[in-house]
Amino acid sequence: MEKDFTEGVKFLLAEPKRAILKLSIPMIIGMVVHSLYNLVDGIWVAGLGSDALAAIGLFFPIFMVVISLASGIGIGGSAAISRKIGAKDKKMADSSAVHTLFLGLLIGIIFSIGMLPFIQKVFLSMGAKGNVLQLVVSYAKILLSGTIIIVFTNIGGGILRGEGDTKRAMYVMVLGAGLNIFLDPVFIYQLKMGVKGAAWASLLSLFISSLIMWHWLFIKKDTYVDIVFSSFRLNWNIIKEILRVGIPASFAHISMSLAVFVLNVIIIKTGGTDGIAVFTSTWRILMLCLVPLMGIGMTLTSVIGAAYGERNIFKLKEGYIYGIKMGIIIESVVVFLIVIFAPQISRIFTYSKKSSHILPDLIKAFRILAWFLPAVPFGRLTSSLFQGIGRGENAFFLAVLRTIILQIFFSYLFGIVLKSGISGIWCGIVAGNIIGSLIAFLWGIGTIKGLEKKLK
Repeated sequence: MEKDFTEGVKFLLAEPKRAILKLSIPMIIGMVVHSLYNLVDGIWVAGLGSDALAAIGLFFPIFMVVISLASGIGIGGSAAISRKIGAKDKKMADSSAVHTLFLGLLIGIIFSIGMLPFIQKVFLSMGAKGNVLQLVVSYAKILLSGTIIIVFTNIGGGILRGEGDTKRAMYVMVLGAGLNIFLDPVFIYQLKMGVKGAAWASLLSLFISSLIMWHWLFIKKDTYVDIVFSSFRLNWNIIKEILRVGIPASFAHISMSLAVFVLNVIIIKTGGTDGIAVFTSTWRILMLCLVPLMGIGMTLTSVIGAAYGERNIFKLKEGYIYGIKMGIIIESVVVFLIVIFAPQISRIFTYSKKSSHILPDLIKAFRILAWFLPAVPFGRLTSSLFQGIGRGENAFFLAVLRTIILQIFFSYLFGIVLKSGISGIWCGIVAGNIIGSLIAFLWGIGTIKGLEKKLK
């Protein structure tokens, strides 16, 4: 007997503007609240001093690698599931979900075992030393030990998004963030665990969220796709389809982490560890400002995947353009607010005597870096387009072009070669992102025209 469409699947197959608006809102809410735990960590850790802030900043690229591997496979699975749903092939949608979970957990285990023994050497190579080195190593070991939990939560969310169930994906993210906000001050200050407390608070919150996800997928079993391991058989075509989007998506996220790693090196040369503290604090807020765009992008991947499965290029194009318009409007409003309220935002990270001296530099960084935000929708949502149609390698190239090649090139050019100092590095980040995003948009429009000709 054919399983009835869930509410999420019905929206996924509906008119694209309506689908994007309806399914994006829960994702935006969930990701905004979920991202608050990064901000909350920064706020509470700021009370421990600039060394603690620098330690968290140095671990950020490593943590992003973990998230990148998990979310990349989740995106690959989500795109595969939505394409099968669009093609009205439930059996293959079920198989795609099982393969996504299998691949994600396998990669998570391998990464955790392979990374832990070498973590101190990694931070030494980044230039960490003394107290900062001790802090970042202790923080990293705790979170890396829980990689499997981080991966499962992201993979489960990808499966839900693939079938249009963004509401429950939102519930998990909100729960995790809410718990983390509550546990941070308890572990850091009341239990006097310091930086380690921030790591334990994050890990415990993710563990509880993963239990809820497990209940939905394996106990309640009320999703459209059915995950049954008893009949699981490796299907290399499905694995290839997931990995063609998932691996490039992971590497695209990792490229962002690599970019932050290189930027940290450039910033240390120009502004020392205080420069790292400024960049880390600023980047936390800017990444939070991009969260609505990430929510739109994840939804757009599923909507485009379903339209591509239906071979409906009109719906595909309409969804792509509508998503970009939404992103530009949201990020333009954000830039205005950041420029106006930069002093107030900066004081969040400089309320203690140990970090108050970086306040002027923080304000300046916010007022420069914010200007790359309105250009990001062109690049980020073009990547969602490519992921939706199964061309993950194109999305990866765009990420490398924007974050590594152009962003680092202009940052090094302005900050080091032209000796503009740390302000030059901020300007370089803005220039690299704007140019890369415009190139992406032109490529996206050209790809849609090519698909129209092919199907005609």
